[in-house]
Amino acid sequence: MGSFDAMGTISTGLSVAKSFGLGIRIDPALAHRFSVEIDGLIVGGFTEVSGLTATIAPFKVNEGGQNAFTEQRRGPVSFPNLVLKRGMTTADMLWLWHQDVLNGNITRRNGSIVLLTEDITEMWRWNFHGAYPVTWTGPSFHADQAQVAFESIELVHRGISKDMGIGPVSLSNISAGISAL
Repeated sequence: MGSFDAMGTISTGLSVAKSFGLGIRIDPALAHRFSVEIDGLIVGGFTEVSGLTATIAPFKVNEGGQNAFTEQRRGPVSFPNLVLKRGMTTADMLWLWHQDVLNGNITRRNGSIVLLTEDITEMWRWNFHGAYPVTWTGPSFHADQAQVAFESIELVHRGISKDMGIGPVSLSNISAGISAL
């Protein structure tokens, strides 16, 4: 066959991906193109999303007669809070959602973090389930600095699933999400 270079291309000029009908080159996605949806609507532009993590806590089981190792079994799964950060705007739906929770009106919502390609097509979608805000953080103010005022909201949720993208982002979802929630 041939040797592979750093891009996974065979030295003969053909790629393994092409031989399987996948195209010549598959580049990794860039993390700066994403959208955030809550209840199916894009809720604004965010500068940062963190907390897309699922951790399995294994537990040890000593099996009789086995001294070479300790067996580890699957334990509970934990999901840290999602943190959504964005520049302050006049759209205050996240603040209002947090205020509802403060007043005892907990409304759990489903949402997605959507990774987009260069042409704004969905590549991957991480869905979070049964979320509600537990922390809202407002901007820091510094009179000697000209910087964007940021807010962040932290969501507790019941888990994450991952789906392959479904196509181009709809502009109607963006405009509806700005006024809804």
